[in-house]
Amino acid sequence: MRISVQKARRVVDQIRGRSYEEALMILDLMPYRARFPILKLLYSAVANARHNMGFHLLDLVICKAEVNKGNTKKKLKPRARGCSYPIKRPICHITIVLKNRFLNEEYEIWRRAPQNAILLEKGLI
Repeated sequence: MRISVQKARRVVDQIRGRSYEEALMILDLMPYRARFPILKLLYSAVANARHNMGFHLLDLVICKAEVNKGNTKKKLKPRARGCSYPIKRPICHITIVLKNRFLNEEYEIWRRAPQNAILLEKGLI
């Protein structure tokens, strides 16, 4: 996206780890220009999660949100007497990963279940 990394990180840091509803409320109230493309990206990620995975909107949590620096577009601005000044246009790459909060809890319970069964057999619990 055609936003500087610092300006995009200022917005993304506020929504990392929040639920989908909270992130929407936070983004709606932010006064920064970088919130519009991030809001569109969040809508797209949620639409993909609903269509591809069948997740419900209220169960989604932003587990990973990062902003990385991209290439810098370099242009020249013509000035007086045949001179030119360089113009640098920064670009950033924004990644948002959503997870279903209930599937993560089920996975944690399933992962610990064999350990608990072994401890029960040995009489340690």
